[in-house]
Amino acid sequence: MEIPVFTVDAFTNLPFKGNPAAVCLLLHELQDDMYQNIAAEMNLSETAFIIRLNSKHDFSSGARFRLRWFTPTTEVPLCGHATLASAAVLFYKKKNVNSTVVFETLSGELYVRQQGESIVMDFPLNKPTPVVGDGINVGLNEFKDLVKAAVGDQPVQEVCLCAITKMLMVCLADSCDRSVLTSLQPDPAVLLRVDTGGRVRGLLVTSIGDPGCQPGYDFYSRNFFPWFGVPEDPVTGSAHTVLAGYWSEKLGKKKMLAYQCSSRGGELELELQDDGRLNIAGQAVTVLQGILTV
Repeated sequence: MEIPVFTVDAFTNLPFKGNPAAVCLLLHELQDDMYQNIAAEMNLSETAFIIRLNSKHDFSSGARFRLRWFTPTTEVPLCGHATLASAAVLFYKKKNVNSTVVFETLSGELYVRQQGESIVMDFPLNKPTPVVGDGINVGLNEFKDLVKAAVGDQPVQEVCLCAITKMLMVCLADSCDRSVLTSLQPDPAVLLRVDTGGRVRGLLVTSIGDPGCQPGYDFYSRNFFPWFGVPEDPVTGSAHTVLAGYWSEKLGKKKMLAYQCSSRGGELELELQDDGRLNIAGQAVTVLQGILTV
């Protein structure tokens, strides 16, 4: 069996930046172990599988596809950068004729469209709930060991949990600039050893941005997912469904520009919608295409 495969750098307009995802085009479903084996072979944070739903349409004419995402170790319910990468393959490489395509996923229907040089994704908004209020000692919190492993002795303003995504968000104090965030070096093995009763599967560390400096980022973040075999994810769309809900309320803004401060780095345009969902926009660059033979 020959499967067309692409590597796409998402949330960037430059090759070797942003977050790379593999994208495979399938005419029909595979057995689950085959998806996982391919994702392990690609060995990127995510491999996306676009599956044709209607035999009357191909990847250039179809408007609706199934989409699944796998890390090297497991399937995940939502992935932003691999969705962006998948849409980029359809729009830019397959020249899909539709203005909007719909992906059927484990997180429901995701609508994706082109807007200028960007691709806009209609995602759920997952607002986190505070587990530590301002001014309360983090040491009193049930997640104190995880917070300590993530940020050491850096001052923390707030800790929030999103139960839906199982992501714990740690917001650094406003006195911490971007350099503090980029200097953090949490040990994935230590994060995995902390017992959270299965309540945490992702760790988001964030800090306020600097809108006064161009391009004017509203907030920064770094995101860690060793529970899914991804020590640090370069740029994470799904994490921003949580971060956007938090920072929108804190900043009083519905439109925000975010930057994820991994070594590769990536930029996300965020806009909260009146229907309670979130538009995430970004650019993407295809750096490889070929045939996977299995």
